Amino acid sequence: MVPFFVQFKCKLGRCYEVASQIADAEIASEIYSTAGEFDLLVKFYVDDDEDIGHFVAKHVHVFDGIEDTRTIITFKAF
Repeated sequence: MVPFFVQFKCKLGRCYEVASQIADAEIASEIYSTAGEFDLLVKFYVDDDEDIGHFVAKHVHVFDGIEDTRTIITFKAF
């Protein structure tokens, strides 16, 4: 499994709603609210042979209330 993170910028007042939608979809490993430029940090896993870009387009960008996202691909956990 390959982990990656997505930061979400939500429309004003919609952060908790977006987080609930993601949680209800049961596709995320962890969901955190954050301060700063983005409102949520979400950890996902995909199979080794799955395309992260396709997964994000098909499963992540579908939630109502998202204004912007930033995908972070990681290399090694220490």
